[in-house]
Amino acid sequence: MPQKYTPEFKARALKLIEERVRAEQCSAWVACTAVGEALGGISPHTLRNWWKQDRVDHGEAPGLSTAEAEEIKKLRRENLELRRANEILRKASAFFASVPD
Repeated sequence: MPQKYTPEFKARALKLIEERVRAEQCSAWVACTAVGEALGGISPHTLRNWWKQDRVDHGEAPGLSTAEAEEIKKLRRENLELRRANEILRKASAFFASVPD
């Protein structure tokens, strides 16, 4: 089961990665590997995903921001709910149209 990390922990890890990339002029992968080991064995893949998403969220890289992804998810749920309601109304309308007075 994936472990949940606090937003403060993630922010600290991202800050450490950025500092290491700037100070040592190394790649993000090298920085994520080193920071992951320093923070108690966090997977560099996890850290790199956090780092990439943070860059997208701050407009430094192209992609779908976290806020946009949440909005799309919310709209899809809402759309599904409306489709279900419309289907129920269509069936009810057909039923009542076929019932004689």
